Amino acid sequence: MSSAVAYGSVYVNQRCFREDRAKSSKARKVCVCKSVAFTPQSLQFEKTKVQMPEKSVRIGVLGASGYTGSEIVRLLANHPYFGITVMTADRKAGQSIGSVFPHLATQEIIKALPKGLKIVDLSADFRLRDIDDYEKWYGQPHRAPELQREAVYGLTEIYRTDIKDARLVANPGCYPTSIQLPLVPLIKANLIRSENIIIDAKSGVSGAGRGAKEANLYTEIAEGIHSYGITGHRHVPEIEQGLAEAANSKVTVSFTPHLMPMSRGMQSSIYVELAQGASVEDLRQHLKVFYENEEFVVLGKEKEVPHTRHVRGSNYCIMNVFPDRITGRAIILSVIDNLVKGASGQALQNLNLMMGIPENTGLTYLPLFP
Repeated sequence: MSSAVAYGSVYVNQRCFREDRAKSSKARKVCVCKSVAFTPQSLQFEKTKVQMPEKSVRIGVLGASGYTGSEIVRLLANHPYFGITVMTADRKAGQSIGSVFPHLATQEIIKALPKGLKIVDLSADFRLRDIDDYEKWYGQPHRAPELQREAVYGLTEIYRTDIKDARLVANPGCYPTSIQLPLVPLIKANLIRSENIIIDAKSGVSGAGRGAKEANLYTEIAEGIHSYGITGHRHVPEIEQGLAEAANSKVTVSFTPHLMPMSRGMQSSIYVELAQGASVEDLRQHLKVFYENEEFVVLGKEKEVPHTRHVRGSNYCIMNVFPDRITGRAIILSVIDNLVKGASGQALQNLNLMMGIPENTGLTYLPLFP
């Protein structure tokens, strides 16, 4: 979320590896390395019927000591088929993962990786299809434009078919995930107008990254709300890109993000105009049908208000639609855990798809409470 943080990437090669069973019972210390290399062997399993040995897919994690990095490590540690074999960072090579603060330049690193690897990139490097937009919003030229043409945007429930066959997936930002999941189906169905969309979004402080920043000190954040990136947050072009594709026309939104005095969680309160002849119940019914077979996107019961505590630590997005007091408008609430469905959980969901294994593998965690 923060422009100062590069979240890193998850790399997987499509190869099997055999662990030395004599060593498998011993505790292994995972350290950060400067580079990543894999030994090509064959990985064989059916896309419809999983036949894989335990921990048979080698995973490399770039940037594993930030919040999203530590979250993907947590999820991968409990995954039956994926095993972490290397973690990388530009500095602190050889130190334990717990002591490292990585500094990343992921476009150049990904460009240099072998073509046989499958990549899920959690940074913003490949989210914007237009490299001119990238330069405008990120203040520097894109360093791998040829890869940008290859990248598939990884909003899983919307682009699932493309993700399955992708080599490089650009994992969405947290705010864009919480916003696009409810809005894309409604815009495509012409149930809401694509003009005058107002988004008031709030995130836990972990969304600003792990780096030491004065604005994120406890005394700066506690007992208050911190608005930032007003009219200029770097997730704006990503949000507008997805909504414009759904509308088949240019879309401009009013988006203001806020940091809240909590460690994780995200709520997007979205205010929309109903299309001519559409009702709030039409919006609810369409979302219900659109997501009825999705495990991780849930429409709440009528009048049921989603709260961030309902998704804490899980890969779920819970949403609901309410009538506005202003005639012809509706209010949509969407909540996610910014570190899971908003980052590492969706990355693992995409990686499962890319590897042809059940999409929910390693992600069936119930929300934490309290």
